Amino acid sequence: MKLSGLTALVPGASRAIGRAIANELGKQNVTLILPTFDWPDSITEMEKEFEENGFSFLSLPVDLRVEEEVKNLARTIREFSGKLHILINNIERGGMPIVHGAYDLPHNQGQWELEIATTLKAKWLLFHHCLPLLQEAASGAVVNISSVSGIGGRSGAAAPFFNDAYSAANRAISSFTETWAREAAPTIRVNELMLGLIRQRHGEGTRGWGELNRQEKEDIGKQCLLKRTGTPEEVAAATLFLIKDADFMTGSVLKMDGGITLGSQKVPPMPEGIL
Repeated sequence: MKLSGLTALVPGASRAIGRAIANELGKQNVTLILPTFDWPDSITEMEKEFEENGFSFLSLPVDLRVEEEVKNLARTIREFSGKLHILINNIERGGMPIVHGAYDLPHNQGQWELEIATTLKAKWLLFHHCLPLLQEAASGAVVNISSVSGIGGRSGAAAPFFNDAYSAANRAISSFTETWAREAAPTIRVNELMLGLIRQRHGEGTRGWGELNRQEKEDIGKQCLLKRTGTPEEVAAATLFLIKDADFMTGSVLKMDGGITLGSQKVPPMPEGIL
């Protein structure tokens, strides 16, 4: 799919992963629609960066958990650019157990609902209300950003980062990916990028990573086959592949986790046998 002149909706572009994806799209002459919610300093930084880069973009405050605000966003996109070609469904909220502790604690009142509403419901609202815009284009692509927490949940070396509701929400995203691929075909492709520990998301550069002790960091290194965390730039490159080059992929889940979901199971030496 040729990208120049298209329009993309990229939530979460004030933070590392969304910013890296939006940057790659902006370099391809894609007009960016950037709904924002919190992190005001990061939003200001993002807008300054994109202005300096000469990108065409619209940044506007939207609570993506609220249906009426998502409907208004779809109307704004229609007024601003007429059509939508790309949806990067990059929105989530997950309290890290190592930082926030158990749901039972008083400061976590409402945390379960927040994780489900932001990580799961908001994605559904965005797709549902933007699908008519996507279908009016000749072709388009949706990329759902999810987490390997949907595979292992709060277990293994990555357990300090993945809350229960967040993990359940991420498992459900794969169901959305398959359903939406059927719903949007044949002109719109829907794929999923399932992420492991990424710097500034669940890896280095987060408060949770800083709270790990040496043994916990070593355990992560032992479980991850590539012995490192990923970078936002690597996520952006994979996202660009799904949008631009994966023309015969839809309903697929591309796992990008450095092998952390495989590393807990070692391959033993081949037995000598008894014959």
